[in-house]
Amino acid sequence: MSTSLSSQFLIRFWGVRGSIPAPGKSTLRYGGNTSCIELCIGGRRLIFDGGTGLRSLCKTLKDSDPFRGFMFFTHYHWDHIQGVPFFTPIFSDNCHLTVYGNHTNTGDPVEKHFTERILRDSAPLMQGEVKAKLEFNDLYPGEKIVIDGDIEIRTGQLNHPNGAMGYRVTWGDKTVVYATDTEHLPDRLDENILELADGADMLVYDAMYTDEEYHNPRSSKVGWGHSTWQEGAKLAEAAGVERFVVFHHEPNHSDDVLDAIEIELKSRSKHFFIAREGMEVVV
Repeated sequence: MSTSLSSQFLIRFWGVRGSIPAPGKSTLRYGGNTSCIELCIGGRRLIFDGGTGLRSLCKTLKDSDPFRGFMFFTHYHWDHIQGVPFFTPIFSDNCHLTVYGNHTNTGDPVEKHFTERILRDSAPLMQGEVKAKLEFNDLYPGEKIVIDGDIEIRTGQLNHPNGAMGYRVTWGDKTVVYATDTEHLPDRLDENILELADGADMLVYDAMYTDEEYHNPRSSKVGWGHSTWQEGAKLAEAAGVERFVVFHHEPNHSDDVLDAIEIELKSRSKHFFIAREGMEVVV
């Protein structure tokens, strides 16, 4: 990799698709893996969501190298957890993983979600296979924490069935906001996201649909817990965000469909773009 992890704040997109993986010839350019991004901050690894894109991240790691990282969950729907049982560092005693999440789905702590539902009930793992040192921390919307001494993280409530939580990550004078899965409000901009994204360098936003798809009377997406790129652009402009990133792509959106959306995005601002699997961006 050309950039130095010790001095950079960069974001890597390992999975950018929503709801279900979408492999095939029509999704080669943007990718078919589900939600997983990595923030590399001064040599530290922060992983947000463990969708099938987590397996792609894993392929870049050497089995012999120790792994130290932090993993954050927005919520525990399938497309955000399915890659975790295939994250090989957790099967090594040379791994130290600190896991953060919230109570939004059931009221259960993140440790129960992670060890019982993600790793036991939903995966063919034998007891004792997970050898990593795991630490668990519960977060609540509106909370602010500092990890590893100098990385500030603020949380915010998202509008999604069973609940979800967004993250604002700041290191020095750089800030990235990760806000997926969330549905815009019908009568106003979402105050929670406006506050979370205020003045951020980058907003990664759940723009699963177009306005036309969302309001289509024959197949309305109202109430499904996802937003549109047009609504996301409004939020980014109102919050003074420098770069707006369309994320959590609809599984039926082909590369050609996303190409057409990006043309519209670019006509609105040259700093707006669509997340692609494998993309790496310096903040």
